[in-house]
Amino acid sequence: MDYSHWVASRRRIWDEVEARIGAGRATPSKMSFEDLEELALGYRRILHDSAVARARYPSSAATRRLENLAIRGAFILQGETRPERFTLGHFYSRVFPASCRRILPQLKLAIAIFLFSGLFSLVTALASPGLGLRLLGPKRVEDLRQGRLWTESLTTAVPPGMAASGIATNNMSVALIAWAGGSLLGFGPLYALILNGALLGGLFGVTWHFGMAQALGSFVLAHGPLEIFLILMSAAAGLSLARSLVVATDTPRQEMLFSEGLHSLHVLLGSLPFFLLLGLVEALVSPSEAIPPVLKAALGLLLLLSYLVLAFRKESPADES
Repeated sequence: MDYSHWVASRRRIWDEVEARIGAGRATPSKMSFEDLEELALGYRRILHDSAVARARYPSSAATRRLENLAIRGAFILQGETRPERFTLGHFYSRVFPASCRRILPQLKLAIAIFLFSGLFSLVTALASPGLGLRLLGPKRVEDLRQGRLWTESLTTAVPPGMAASGIATNNMSVALIAWAGGSLLGFGPLYALILNGALLGGLFGVTWHFGMAQALGSFVLAHGPLEIFLILMSAAAGLSLARSLVVATDTPRQEMLFSEGLHSLHVLLGSLPFFLLLGLVEALVSPSEAIPPVLKAALGLLLLLSYLVLAFRKESPADES
């Protein structure tokens, strides 16, 4: 059989296989088991025809086409499709939750350290009223005696936009210190956990003496739950980084440091945008006396639950496959 008749007799099969390969590369998730079976059968025919073409017509266009189809078909059948492009949806649906689940042991440790520091500071502040002068300074203590919280200045001292920016910047700085300090054998996250726990417990203890603890609680209801948890997550990411430097395993230190560092960075980057949102909440909602505490508490709980669902969602069967 001459070349033209052989190509004409086989072209329909080649076209069908090429169409299946194109569909598989465009939407691999939509390929059914029957589609893969048909593609595998056509692929075997392509391999046979490619061998015939190389033997009889080595320099022909058909030979080049068949070799190309054989390579492309192998990628589809072996699951080696094109890598997914980075998108925010892919990051927050798969990469970020996987990294958050990975640092759960360090998160439990961070929560324990924070609670211990906060309770110790609270008890100390309740037992020693003079601690308020060291924590807040004379002016703010005098404001407390007159029934005013220092938080009232957030709505009067600067415009809300500037206040939100300053609050977000400050909180991000704390998170960055907690994460990056993990490279100092964990001293950074430990410092952030102990200091923030001590400040929170101490402030509630001090305001209790002046009958202002309820007002402080009302102020932090909207932004406090998520803000504290974000700091805990950042510190846990830093502790994960420190663990790769301290704990000895069978994995080479360089590989472990790279892996843990990458996952901890995912946690940090995924959490930072929430600080911007909390800056607005803390500047606009938290100081407002027109918003009832119940609504502030509902907003705070909603923000925290939204983050928890996003950070710790389980992989679906489609994600795992």
